[in-house]
Amino acid sequence: MTTQAHAISVQDLTMAYGDFTVMRQLNFEIRCREIKVIMGGSGCGKSTLLKHLIGLKVAQEGSINYSGERFVPGTEAAERIQHSFGVSFQSGALWSSMTLEENVALPLEQYTNLKRSEIRELVDFKLSLVGLAGFGHRYPSELSGGMQKRAGLARAVALDPKILFFDEPSAGLDPLSSRRLDDLILQLRDALGATVVVVTHELASIFAIADSALFLDVETKTALCDGNPNDLLDDAATDPKVRRFLSRGAGEG
Repeated sequence: MTTQAHAISVQDLTMAYGDFTVMRQLNFEIRCREIKVIMGGSGCGKSTLLKHLIGLKVAQEGSINYSGERFVPGTEAAERIQHSFGVSFQSGALWSSMTLEENVALPLEQYTNLKRSEIRELVDFKLSLVGLAGFGHRYPSELSGGMQKRAGLARAVALDPKILFFDEPSAGLDPLSSRRLDDLILQLRDALGATVVVVTHELASIFAIADSALFLDVETKTALCDGNPNDLLDDAATDPKVRRFLSRGAGEG
C-alpha cells in the first residue's frame, strides 16, 4: 500500500516538553476511513500525540504527513490541512454562553459563505445526526454529560471533516452512554466517510470501534505494537504489557 493510500503517516516522531522526552521514534500509519485508537496507561503521551497530530504542539524530531503532504504547524499549508479536521475535546469544549445551535453554527459562520437560513438548516441536520434534534435552544449547562459529548460531536462535524479526532470521548460517562457514543462514532465515520483517531484507555470502546490500535508505553517511551486489538490479544507474540492492558478485568491483571 502506498503512502498516498494513507490519510496520516507518522515518521520517526519524537515528542518532548523541554528536556523531558515523552515518546521517541514513533512510526505508524492510518488508512483512509480507518478508526485508529491511541491507547496506553496514564501519562504515556496519548493526548500529547493528539496535540501533535492536530498542530497544537510541534515535534522535536520527525514528521507528520497528511495524504503525503508534510504537516508543519504555523504554515499556510498546515492551516489548509487543519480545515479538514474535526476535533472533539475531552470536556466537549462548548461555549457555555452559547446555545447548542450557536455552538454548532460558529464554524459554519467563520469558514463558509452560507446564508443564515442555510446555516440553520445544516445546524438542525448536524444536531439530528447526533440525536439532539429539538435541543438547539438549550445551553450546555442544561444537558447531561452524554448530551454535552454529543453536542461537541455535532460541532466537530459541522464542516464535514475528512479526519475526526476524539480525546477520551467516553471519559466520565456511564457504560450505557459510553456505548451509545461508540455507536455514534461508528455511524459518523460511515456517514462522512471520515478517518477517525480516538485517544482512549476504555477497553469496551477499544474493542467496539478500533480497526487498529497503537499502544504507547510510558516506560520505554515508544510504541510497543500497532494492530487490531482482538488480534493483539490473541497473538501469543504480543508484548506482555499490551496483553495485560487489553485483558484488564478478565482475570489476567
